[in-house]
Amino acid sequence: MAETAIDYELEYNNRKRVPEHADISALWPAEAEAYRQTANAEYDIAYGDSDRSRYDLFLPDGAADCASLIVYIHGGYWQSRDRKDFSHVARHFNANGVSVAIPSYNLCPAVQIIDIVEELRMFLRALWMRTNTRPVIVGHSAGGHLTAAMLATDWSAFDDVPADLITAGYAISGVFDLLPICNVSINSVLRLDEIAAEAVSPLNWTFPTAGKSLVAAVGALESDEFIKQSRAITEIWTRKGVPTEFSLIDDANHFTIVNMLTKAGSPMMRKICDMAAKASAGR
Repeated sequence: MAETAIDYELEYNNRKRVPEHADISALWPAEAEAYRQTANAEYDIAYGDSDRSRYDLFLPDGAADCASLIVYIHGGYWQSRDRKDFSHVARHFNANGVSVAIPSYNLCPAVQIIDIVEELRMFLRALWMRTNTRPVIVGHSAGGHLTAAMLATDWSAFDDVPADLITAGYAISGVFDLLPICNVSINSVLRLDEIAAEAVSPLNWTFPTAGKSLVAAVGALESDEFIKQSRAITEIWTRKGVPTEFSLIDDANHFTIVNMLTKAGSPMMRKICDMAAKASAGR
């Protein structure tokens, strides 16, 4: 019997899959702004020349520097959203003594995905120069892809940063093989062809694997393709020698899974706090 062709539009168009997505995401900017009003933070720190090449740094109350640090990279399919929509992600991490840096980055179609990858590398170099702290990278959706890309970067090729700058990542609902995206309507903005998609797919990159670790989390209510993407990167990277963990989050879809980062004491938050403590200690 012939295999049924995959409907990539159905599998990767999360807004169509989750009709209530607008109601879920509409809550984020207000929650973010509420935290911005009370946070111990510095805003609009430049790491490049663009208006979007800025980040916010949230510190635990009373802290003047970072003891442990995570970077949160927002989603939006590389073409939408901004760091200011997600300031509230820092709230409970800060309460647990963990600092949080949240960058914006330039978006497609003004730039291409490979440019965003390079921009995030520039951001992480600037963040290291400012904090002297090794962060754990956490990202959702497009941010999950960028999390894997930062973890798979050979940092020994960059000046002024340690070769082990990024050793741990927690990728949430990420896309790690971008070839299927060539068959989805959003590609009219991303402008990927097969060669460009291969070039920005960290699933099969060659990179220094020693000392690296990855958690790939995905909602149990997400599409088969999104679940497959997270399973694939854990399986393939494990064979390359990277310790990985696949985490299926019960009762979460592509949008509600973000809320696991804002629930005090959630398993996701506890895991990331533990990862941040180990990364900052150079372990």
